[in-house]
Amino acid sequence: MESKIQRLHMFMIELNDTGWRYWLVTAALLTYGVIVDPLGYMLAIGLTVVHLLHFIMMKRSVTAFPIQVRFWYLSLLLLAQIEGLQWIYWIPTIGTWAQVLLGYCAMARFVSLLPWNSSERFSFARVTRTFLARPVKGSIKQNVSAENKARKL
Repeated sequence: MESKIQRLHMFMIELNDTGWRYWLVTAALLTYGVIVDPLGYMLAIGLTVVHLLHFIMMKRSVTAFPIQVRFWYLSLLLLAQIEGLQWIYWIPTIGTWAQVLLGYCAMARFVSLLPWNSSERFSFARVTRTFLARPVKGSIKQNVSAENKARKL
């Protein structure tokens, strides 16, 4: 019984979180797109635009970290629209399910490495630390920054 409870803790299902619900529906639409009908891609892109605009209004900033993540995510979806690049849709499909179920957001990790999101020097160790860090509630940017400060002390 205890091992089943421990295994359930690896999931980060947050039904009360608006952002999580957006990601869940987006993951479902992308899955529909890659398995059944490419219309799912267009619906996912439309929902992502709504998601992005909703968060811009909520955060009142176009430079906030959550906005950057959604912007680059939308950019990836739009890139996959180019003829011959539809295979790219598998990346956000798998990645969005990882975000929804496990709380691991690869896009947020990529975005946290952009030069304007950190004062730490870019290095292989930083990339490794960023991508191998456990999923966290909240922002990976804040989590990685806190770990880096703790290492310096």
